[in-house]
Amino acid sequence: MASGTATTPVQEYSYARPSSLDGGLLGLSTSGGTTAAGPQARPRFFSGLLTEAAPAAAALLALADVAQTRYYQPRPTTMRDPVVTCNGDRLRMESFSACCGVYGRLDVLQAALDGEVHERGTTNVDVNGPLREALARVGTGDPLHLAVGAEELAVTTLDGAVVEKKVPLPDRWLRGFAELQVITSGFDLRAEVSGPEAVRFLRGLPGGRARGTLWVVPAGRSLRISSRPGPGAVSLAGPDRLRTMLPLLRFARALRAYGPAVTARDGGPVASAWELELPGMRYVLTLSPEPHRGFSGEGAVLDALATEEAADDAELLGALLSFEARVEPDLLAERAGIDARRTRAALTQLGTAGRVGYDTAEAGFFHRELPYDPERVAAMNPRLRNARALAASGGVRFTGPDLAVVGTGDRSRQVRFSGDQASCTCRWWAEYRGGRGPCKHVIAARLVRDAALAEEGAR
Repeated sequence: MASGTATTPVQEYSYARPSSLDGGLLGLSTSGGTTAAGPQARPRFFSGLLTEAAPAAAALLALADVAQTRYYQPRPTTMRDPVVTCNGDRLRMESFSACCGVYGRLDVLQAALDGEVHERGTTNVDVNGPLREALARVGTGDPLHLAVGAEELAVTTLDGAVVEKKVPLPDRWLRGFAELQVITSGFDLRAEVSGPEAVRFLRGLPGGRARGTLWVVPAGRSLRISSRPGPGAVSLAGPDRLRTMLPLLRFARALRAYGPAVTARDGGPVASAWELELPGMRYVLTLSPEPHRGFSGEGAVLDALATEEAADDAELLGALLSFEARVEPDLLAERAGIDARRTRAALTQLGTAGRVGYDTAEAGFFHRELPYDPERVAAMNPRLRNARALAASGGVRFTGPDLAVVGTGDRSRQVRFSGDQASCTCRWWAEYRGGRGPCKHVIAARLVRDAALAEEGAR
């Protein structure tokens, strides 16, 4: 599996030979992948039956719809590759919308799998036209055989076989994956309703592109829409972004909503996650705070990328991961010989490198390996680049223990620290108040402060 350089807008892959279907034998050509045993030239991850064929096919189609949709300013776009991770007892398929404002994930759990796991690992798969047509013909009771290799997803139905190859992975996906695990790790379960109530709620959502942010609050055994936030409320900006759940409602067993804590005083939109429970699997959509905001620009990872404090710990913990379906921080801390605080910081660092994701259903991290590194994510963040330039040029001057002047002349700004929080006098801070990550002045001041503290501690 080869990755593009920092100047390349997409991840690129090469194949040793084309896949073939000959005499009933399906051969999948790969260009390498990442497994628990390390990189392999032609790994195989899973082959076997999906015991719930119809919901699995419909959910995979729904995930493909997310990948090829621009929810904000819709226009035709090319199909994108889901990222697939085999964690042993499950398959996770992840995708972003073309506008990067919707993250979709299909978790096919052990109850829906009947086959052999050849390797644990991560790859990208292509789901495009011919494969979608084959999946759309899968009915209840039809056998569905699934084989996941390093580079392709193969689905065999009664109508024959379709093999699809992957396409490059956009850079915005890389940033989105890094941002998402930081944002969703602060979510809690806010509401849960039964399958019939899920059908009523989702079918009753406003059609078209609703203006403003709606709030969803529990109301007994159902959910209701509110124009204001309150205790237990979940933000829902752009309800049309949940529409890929509609074809799945005939299989729905429950609907769960996740989000950060909000109060009646909170007026600004926040991200949210919506989980539809299906037989043996979960279909999850995570929505950005507003339709015009993609996860790739939220800035949640900037603090983690800007510090070197957890880098060594992340390298240590990364060596201990083995594609677990659930990463146990306490166990990792014990094995690594570090405390819980350092372990959490290291997991955040690993998340910015695409090496862990976050599962709101299980309130825990899971291991995967995306084909990029944190330095590439850093290079795609202009605020971080500008902050490093300010720090390196001597553009940060502390006038007190918690007060810094960043920049020179008319462009200078004042940064004030209060514990772990910081504020700035710049326009970015005045507009977002930290809601879209720190500004370049705060990052630069933290870089200089952390370097000074490290130097003092080394004496």
